[in-house]
Amino acid sequence: MASDNITIERSGGIAQVRFDRSDNLNAMSLDLMHELTEVALAFQDDLETIAVVLTGGPKAFSAGIDLRDAKLWDAFADTIGRRRQALMIGPKMCRAWESMEQITICAIEGHCVGGALALAVSCDFRIMGRGARLRVPELKLGLNLSWQSIPRMVRLVGPARTKQIVVLAEEMTAEQAFDWGLAQEVTEDGVALAAATAMAKKVTAMPPIPVRMTKQAVNAVTNALNHAASYMDTDQSILCQMTEDHKEGMEAFLGTKEPSFKGK
Repeated sequence: MASDNITIERSGGIAQVRFDRSDNLNAMSLDLMHELTEVALAFQDDLETIAVVLTGGPKAFSAGIDLRDAKLWDAFADTIGRRRQALMIGPKMCRAWESMEQITICAIEGHCVGGALALAVSCDFRIMGRGARLRVPELKLGLNLSWQSIPRMVRLVGPARTKQIVVLAEEMTAEQAFDWGLAQEVTEDGVALAAATAMAKKVTAMPPIPVRMTKQAVNAVTNALNHAASYMDTDQSILCQMTEDHKEGMEAFLGTKEPSFKGK
């Protein structure tokens, strides 16, 4: 499938999936996340595709969830059940990409923020342009990092560095991401997609059945406790949204003031 925001190109066992809304740093609306989930699920019965390359906009992979999305705010103004339903769209999208049998390679240029990084760490590999930047701003907004991302990040960089990335909410360069194991390769700007495609070609040169089996085996070992460790993070997010600190963080984000968090 494809849509106005998503294009899919196939060649030689490789599918290139690009999502690009062409505005607002390619932030992800609820509709776009639904579409990305459907794209991932559509590969379930695809035996011809061996590797999938996922990329965002040419200047920004994605700024994360779109805080201007009217559907998001409509859901947040509705019942707790409706809010939970909306907040589960992101983790469902990430699980769909993580559970694909094809090898997934994420090509990142520009900003990769919050939920966009959650999507990126759901893939098998990440290749970044030199000017790409990663950031998890949730704590500065008085929120937890949800979408069941914490176990995936711990798996990649370990507990201490995960805390450093999430708690300090500082921007990471591509070189730091590579040094820490979040990225497998750093390229010149504008070349990440080509490098990801080159890696995908190496994958397609291998026998496809053991490739799928190997991915399944590695994921089974590393992800065995992921759900148990993070199944409550959606409800934790709702709780955080009800705090004064979240209101303070959002006001600081939308304005120029420095936040003053009170633990309330």
